[in-house]
Amino acid sequence: MKARTYFLMIPLVAFSCSALAQTENVLRGKAITESALIQALTPSPDSGEASVRTRSIRVSPDKPSLTASAAKQASASLLITFETNSAALTPRAKQSLDVVGQALNSDKLATFSFAIQGHADPRGDSESNMRLSQMRAESVRQYLVQNKHIDESRLQAVGKGDKELINTADPAAPENRRVTIINLAQ
Repeated sequence: MKARTYFLMIPLVAFSCSALAQTENVLRGKAITESALIQALTPSPDSGEASVRTRSIRVSPDKPSLTASAAKQASASLLITFETNSAALTPRAKQSLDVVGQALNSDKLATFSFAIQGHADPRGDSESNMRLSQMRAESVRQYLVQNKHIDESRLQAVGKGDKELINTADPAAPENRRVTIINLAQ
């Protein structure tokens, strides 16, 4: 009887994990604060190489373990708004990016490089959405370089198109049109 219970729980756990991945927290409006961004973008000390520490002897595996390679990069998804079907930043988006610039210039993040990923919802064709998401990522990068004086070598613009939806139940939801900033340190 216990074996059946565990057998039934495995699909439930797998479903729960996939549901959590789809409900990624997106910072928006007043939730975009310097402290929230610093916390989200600072790599955790245990996200590096998997190792075992035993009475001052450190044992590192020859190959990274599954948990080490699957370690989640420090990232923050932001609801950054654009003019319809364009990469032009709205005034509200610029306010949010001013906060992002403060966080990236903070002592805790000043030594890291970041990928700025642009995402689109699936309205329109995939090729157009890929171009639009790339232009939006570049628009955010350009704003941070020009207005917040972030060294351009620290920022990469990456268009992700319409393939990584957070809200699959509502493909046109605003959280599917977002910018994700990922700390490239691992």
